[in-house]
Amino acid sequence: MLFPQAMDLVDVRDVRVARTRPQTVPLPGEVVLGGGTWLFSEPQPGVHGLVDVTTAGWEPWTRTPDGLRVAATCTLAELAAIPAQPGWSAQSLFGTAVDALLGSWKIHRVATVGGNLCLALPAGPMIALAAALDGTALVWTPDGGERRVPVLDLVTGVRRTTLRAGEVLRAVDLPEHALTARVASRRASLSALGRSAAFVLARRDADGTFVLTVTASTDRPRQVRLPGVPTDVPTDVPTAADVVDAVDAIGDWYDDPHGDPRWRRATTLRFARELRDELAGGAA
Repeated sequence: MLFPQAMDLVDVRDVRVARTRPQTVPLPGEVVLGGGTWLFSEPQPGVHGLVDVTTAGWEPWTRTPDGLRVAATCTLAELAAIPAQPGWSAQSLFGTAVDALLGSWKIHRVATVGGNLCLALPAGPMIALAAALDGTALVWTPDGGERRVPVLDLVTGVRRTTLRAGEVLRAVDLPEHALTARVASRRASLSALGRSAAFVLARRDADGTFVLTVTASTDRPRQVRLPGVPTDVPTDVPTAADVVDAVDAIGDWYDDPHGDPRWRRATTLRFARELRDELAGGAA
């Protein structure tokens, strides 16, 4: 069966509606369809079929004993609308990341968390969010098994992931320790409604660990993780110099029309210093 929305993909011959796990496995020449907001936006040479997993009946999100499971088919609007959970201070980043997509409310109601992750663009805000909160991707393998991989390692470059042939991203698990951490973020682009050129998220865990996740200014998510420094308060963040030096060591700043790598480096280092200062002092 050929769906009307696939008509502009001239090489696509059919769309399979997945309702069971075996039906979600893409065959050679097929790609998994989530929201399709990017998939239908340009030609897809070599794609002959789509596997629609939005019909699989996955709950958009589930609170688990260890934190939060977000289905790959959860839309950005559904993510932003999760009711506030007691103690989850990092939940404030959900809306921040959704807004960073800079799409209309129509896009937010269709675009999915999993689609944004698997697309693996440097400015992917769901990549930034999941990596910053130590998210783990649950991947279904075509043999009926599964594997787990940190989101930080799932995306390896521009439009590159560690997903193998026939694999499907099922969900992302966010752990309780990250959800209860203090958080802050900074974002920059060359224009008010432009794609992110630097999107940096910081987290301070209860034990004082300082985690800074850099996206958009690099071709894949990069992370700096520094232990807390004991002071006259229970814990404190590392010095500004230590944070900036660690971020500057990343080195491979992304270069595309949305930002010169030198500007991206300078902006990211400024954000790193500001975020360190914002989360400094007092108990986590």
